[in-house]
Amino acid sequence: MSCQIPTTRLVAASVFLLASFGCTTNQKQGPDQVREKTAEATSALKQDTKAVAQGVREGLKRDKLVDLNQASKEQIQTLPGITQRQADRIIAERPYKDPEQLVSRRILSQQQYDELKDKVVVRQTP
Repeated sequence: MSCQIPTTRLVAASVFLLASFGCTTNQKQGPDQVREKTAEATSALKQDTKAVAQGVREGLKRDKLVDLNQASKEQIQTLPGITQRQADRIIAERPYKDPEQLVSRRILSQQQYDELKDKVVVRQTP
């Protein structure tokens, strides 16, 4: 993500400069025409910048995967439908080789697991 923001700024600056200075082909433009084209380009750039900023905010807010082998009780309890008791049991049954062991070890029902399977991961510790 850190590489995208400077790239976006570079693209935005390029668009601005091209719109401001590069739009003149073989004909001379008066200051009013240049000012108008610059205003139009700035308006479009402003809309694109808002969309990029909103995308970054949404990306940062998205749920991160919970590592069943390392997550705290509080992190585990952020998963949909997980109670304190289930979080304690998930921790007590560590380590996991596969998230589906939550079902095979009878910690969660298949239905409960299906609701959170896209939010969990099992990373092996070295």
